Amino acid sequence: MIEDLIRVAKRTEHIHYAVRDIIVLARQAQQAGTELLYLNIGDPGLFDFPTPPHIIEAICRALRDNLTSYAASEGLPAAIEAIREDAEQRCGIRAIQDIFVGSGCSECIEVALAALVDEGDGVLVPQPGYPLYSAVLAKLGAREQHYYLDEQRAWQPNVAELAQAIDARTRAIVLINPNNPTGSICDRATLEGILELAAKHNLVVLADEIYDRLVLDGQHIALGSLRDDVPVVTFMGLSKVYLGPGLRLGWAIVSGPARPLAPYIDAMHKFLRARLSASHPVQHAVAPALRGDHTHLKQALTKLRARRELTLQLLNSTPGIHCVPPAAAFYAFPRLLEETEDAGWVADLVRETGVVVVHGSGFGQRPGSAHFRVVYLPQEPTLRSAFTHIAEFAARRRQRRALAHGERPGPK
Repeated sequence: MIEDLIRVAKRTEHIHYAVRDIIVLARQAQQAGTELLYLNIGDPGLFDFPTPPHIIEAICRALRDNLTSYAASEGLPAAIEAIREDAEQRCGIRAIQDIFVGSGCSECIEVALAALVDEGDGVLVPQPGYPLYSAVLAKLGAREQHYYLDEQRAWQPNVAELAQAIDARTRAIVLINPNNPTGSICDRATLEGILELAAKHNLVVLADEIYDRLVLDGQHIALGSLRDDVPVVTFMGLSKVYLGPGLRLGWAIVSGPARPLAPYIDAMHKFLRARLSASHPVQHAVAPALRGDHTHLKQALTKLRARRELTLQLLNSTPGIHCVPPAAAFYAFPRLLEETEDAGWVADLVRETGVVVVHGSGFGQRPGSAHFRVVYLPQEPTLRSAFTHIAEFAARRRQRRALAHGERPGPK
């Protein structure tokens, strides 16, 4: 019988996923009798955002027709054709050199990074940003090179700061646009500046555009539409725009100069062949999704705009909290003006109130700042209740801090 503890790989030491890690604490609070209000996971299906019926029917039809064999490693031809059509006609992406389908955007991102970086290579990753990139880079032994989004400029990347972070072993720039967790959208000048940096330093740009049609204000510009001479890998899928995160179906669009991209495309396809294929029946939903009825999108945006406005109103009326208005997706990333450490604040919030949010440090943030991420997918009564709890919690915390410093507490 083996009694010694199994030694685990060192690469696991730096892998964290704050969005789901917070659930451990939430379950502890629930076991103690606290009723939970979840504002932590961006899953439309958990709320009143059903997957469009024609997408479900396409998958059911494929299952009834016994289309459950392996698919081509890169994806079904009909799905790839529909993706190419949408990318060219709607997004304006030119010079498309390759398209492949994966088990969610997460797999596509991992394939793109695994085929590009060696141990010790660097990838520029935004902070705040989606923690998947940190986890994948840790697994690959590559370096995460941070660049900070500017909260004073509606969370735009600072191209000058980004340029200073590039070194001799930097291989790629990750751009999450629209951004998770801030809900920001990059303006054209910023996008052009990032592409110019990539051209100057021979970098690949990984453009995570999974929320590209969930725009509440302004306009989203597909990065791959702006230049043909820079390698861009654009990630999209069924999870967010098509309200089916559990379908686990995403895709990558590789655009740019053909000759420089050829070995990179070949390397990615080696990984695709090794993992066999994405779900065959779910791929039959891609063409109906992209070419079919988009009534669900109009309905979803109407709900999200109302819930965003309520979120901003209640958060920004709470002393000690300020939130930059998100322009897309369904996240807000408010700042804690009177706190220096957000993980403890969030843990106390969960224990005392049952409101489950995610600490901003789980997404990365500029040193010295403290934030938390909220998801405003829930219906308005739930949001109102959750933000009322947050306001009352913040007030109690302020009073405790005042008492600890011998100050007179403010009004209740």
